[in-house]
Amino acid sequence: MEIVLAKSAGFCFGVKRAVNMAFQAAEEDENICSLGPLIHSPQLVERLEAEGISVVNDINAVADQSVIVRSHGITRQEEDYLHQHKLKVVDATCPFVKKAQKYAGLLGAEGYSVVIVGEQEHPEVQGILSYVQNAEVFVAADVETAAQIPLGKRVGLVAQTTQAYENFSSIALKLLERSKELRIFNTICDATSVRQNEARELAGAVDVMLVIGGYNSANTNRLARICREILPHTYHIETANEIFDSWFDGVERVGITAGASTPEWIIREVVAKLGKVQ
Repeated sequence: MEIVLAKSAGFCFGVKRAVNMAFQAAEEDENICSLGPLIHSPQLVERLEAEGISVVNDINAVADQSVIVRSHGITRQEEDYLHQHKLKVVDATCPFVKKAQKYAGLLGAEGYSVVIVGEQEHPEVQGILSYVQNAEVFVAADVETAAQIPLGKRVGLVAQTTQAYENFSSIALKLLERSKELRIFNTICDATSVRQNEARELAGAVDVMLVIGGYNSANTNRLARICREILPHTYHIETANEIFDSWFDGVERVGITAGASTPEWIIREVVAKLGKVQ
């Protein structure tokens, strides 16, 4: 059985940067925590905990600790809290997420009603939302939601960095139909587009597709959906232990991709296990 691994599978720039910053911080400071999971990989979060980095989900529970800000970023209110309490901060927010926060804030400050393409409860989206002050702000996960938003004449649009470009552009067109002025900042990370395009191409050229990554990872779930639309025999897994040999009966080619928060060692374990499938 031929195993084909997507070229860009695994850590993106922002995640790799955050992980490196976290491990370095753990070496230098024993009293340190992460405000929310650093990335959406339970296995990596476990390794960080073994290095002494605990996960704190409630900012009010942080006391006299150094704080690592996760790659998805935090809200403006949480950021203000950390500074007001003079806590040491290691800001591992992805630079692309920072850019989305900046543009959303700029649009709000210039009087636009702001629409964020993304998932309402995702921590990245919650962070971006908080940067819009004194302006209307809405979140649209899809075209149907965008069609129901009560818009003003001037509308600004940004995106959660891991959104699919097709969804972003479809919502942009819908908003354009409904507004006099639409200002768009395409804040989708290039690495996201590259992974999604690779996934589409690979899913169309294999018999079975494996998508590796945390079940709580938005970008991994999106990769799985993209692949499943092309190839129903697509399986989203977190680790090699979840693989069933029966998936590969009569299979000649299997494709593998992985979300931007998936550690390399997990990908290697999956490839190794597939190599033993009879």
